[in-house]
Amino acid sequence: MKRIKVAEKNNQKWFHGQAFAMCKDDLEFQEIARNFLCGEILDFGVLSDQQRALITLTALTTCQITSSIETYTISALEVGVKPVEIKETLYQCAPYIGLEKVQNALVEVNKAFQKAGIVIENKKQATVTEETRFEKGLAVQQKIFGVENINTMRESAPEDLKHIQEYLSAWCFGDFYTRGVLDLKMRELITFCAICCLGGCEPQAKAHVGANISVGNTREVLILAMTQCLPFIGFPRTLNAISCIDAVTK
Repeated sequence: MKRIKVAEKNNQKWFHGQAFAMCKDDLEFQEIARNFLCGEILDFGVLSDQQRALITLTALTTCQITSSIETYTISALEVGVKPVEIKETLYQCAPYIGLEKVQNALVEVNKAFQKAGIVIENKKQATVTEETRFEKGLAVQQKIFGVENINTMRESAPEDLKHIQEYLSAWCFGDFYTRGVLDLKMRELITFCAICCLGGCEPQAKAHVGANISVGNTREVLILAMTQCLPFIGFPRTLNAISCIDAVTK
C-alpha cells in the first residue's frame, strides 16, 4: 500500500491528480501508469524534482510525444523549474535529435506557458558571436573530451568530412553548449539522455558517458537519469543505455 500512497501524493504534487488523464476510457491502464510513474519513478533516487522534470521533457521531445509535452511542462513549472530552463533544455536537444523535432516541442511548451499566464522575456542567452562561435565551441568541446582527443579527431577527418567537424565545433558546441541558464553538467546530462532516448546511437552514448564523468556527473546520476526516462522509452533503450554506462564506468 505504500506505493499507492506515494503515487497519490506525487500525482497531486506533479499533476494535480490528473496524471494520464487522457486514459479515461482505460482506467486499468491509467492506474498501472500512475502507480509506476508517480509511485516508483518519481520517488526513486536522489535527483532533484527540477532534474527529473527536465529529463522527462528531454525524453518526450526526443521521442516526439508532443501530445504530452504541454502537461509535463505545466508539471515542471509546478515543481519549480523556470520557464527559461525548460526552453534551454529543448534547445540543447537540437544538435542530437534535429531542428524540427525541437520546434514541434517548443510549440507545445509555448502553449503551456500561455495557459499558465507566463510571458517570456526575449532575452538572448547566446554568449558567442558569428566571429567567436567556432573558437569558443572548440574550447568547450576540448574541455569536455580532452584537447588531444578532439585535435586528433579533427586532424584525422577525411577532406570530404571536415565540414562535419566544423559544424560539430561551431554549431553543436558553439551555438548550444555555450548558452546561458544551464550549466555544463546539466547540458551534458540532457545530451546523454537525448542520445539514449533516440536508440541505435550506442557509440555516441558511450562517448557521452565519458563526457558526463569528465564534467562531474557520476555513474549514479546517469543511471538515475535513465531510470527517469524508462516510463517514456521502455526497457530496451533503457537497458542499452545502462550497458553503455557499464562499458565506460565499470
